[in-house]
Amino acid sequence: MTHTGGGGPRARARGPWRREAAVTAAAFGLCLLGGVVQVDDTLAAPPSAAYLVAVVSCALLPIRHRAPLAALAATTAVGVLVPTLGLLLTPLIVAPAVIAAYSYALAARSERHAAGAVLLTSAALAVCIPLFGDFSWKDASRMGVVAVFPLAAGVLGRSVRNRRAYLAAVEERARRAEESRDSEARRRVAEERVRIARELHDLVAHQITLANAQAMVAAHLFDARPEQARKSLGELVETTGHALDELRATVGLLRQSGDTAAPAEPAPGLSRLPALLESFRRAGLDVSVHREGTARPLPPGVDLTAYRIVQEALTNVTKHAGTGSARVGFVWNHDHVTITVADDGGGTAARTTPPAAPVPDRPTASPVPHRPPGYGLIGMRERATAVGGQLSAGRRPEGGFLVSTHLPLPPARDTTRTADGTTDDGAAGGAP
Repeated sequence: MTHTGGGGPRARARGPWRREAAVTAAAFGLCLLGGVVQVDDTLAAPPSAAYLVAVVSCALLPIRHRAPLAALAATTAVGVLVPTLGLLLTPLIVAPAVIAAYSYALAARSERHAAGAVLLTSAALAVCIPLFGDFSWKDASRMGVVAVFPLAAGVLGRSVRNRRAYLAAVEERARRAEESRDSEARRRVAEERVRIARELHDLVAHQITLANAQAMVAAHLFDARPEQARKSLGELVETTGHALDELRATVGLLRQSGDTAAPAEPAPGLSRLPALLESFRRAGLDVSVHREGTARPLPPGVDLTAYRIVQEALTNVTKHAGTGSARVGFVWNHDHVTITVADDGGGTAARTTPPAAPVPDRPTASPVPHRPPGYGLIGMRERATAVGGQLSAGRRPEGGFLVSTHLPLPPARDTTRTADGTTDDGAAGGAP
């Protein structure tokens, strides 16, 4: 058999009834104690009239929670009738009216209603003293005491209400702050997951695509040109080694519990563009670069974005274009740089099998057939948008595919000095 603890539903239900019974019993005792003092200032056993006042006024107290104004009016009316019954009107005998005044002040929605009702109660109890019997200075002091008790109860009730409202507001603000912190944390986690996924995609897609192209070239040249095939296999080993190193470094950063003092190596930028283009050339893609305007250093975020976009666009050419050449263009304007990567290939559908003999003089990249769509274009567009730029991609009317992005440049006055403090000669900093 299971025994419920003291904090069960029944115990919680009995709690308010016990409190109500205690309050009613205390009010009944105070009323009877007030009936001990007689009009001639002598002490005697409470008369039957005192029992009548205590029973009637205390019987009205339980309704103060549902109808506080009615309970206040009824207990005040009973207190006004106390002098007519031959009893001395004291703060003790009107204890139910004082309790009702506290309850109404606690429940009233506005300060004006609470103050008006409590003032009327005090005035009614105080005025009824000189209306019945002779009035003396002693009665005047008693009248003041009787009037003060309901006012004090009303002030206390209003203070408790304001305190409860303040605590409720503080709890609500704390709850909303906690919710906003949780939502902000979830948003940051989602953004960080997207950023990590984008970085891993750029690393894996670039290195694995180069490795795949080099392996296909080595396979095509294995019989006809063993020396060139051996060279391609050596480049394949180097490419996979770089891929493993970059993946190991990235995963190592993700596994760290705290922030590192400094990154293991600087983030890639357009200063590493020649090495990037050379890696694609070794994989069989003939890449040419065209520049217009005066090259200027880029902020670190824009520099990394430009590098990753060129890297991903050339990776897509290697995988999907079915061509051996691509063109990278840089057009430097006053407030932005336009970067384009174009090819004249026909896409993956144009070539579904590797080229047959005769073997070309120069190995070319071959796309992998039936490759499902990836997240390269999505990642490039997210990168460009994150730094305030724009990116568009689509087929060209004359054939092939074009990726074009517009990235913002810093003001011209900041272009005379690079990030490390050296003067810019058109090739330093982040400019290719």
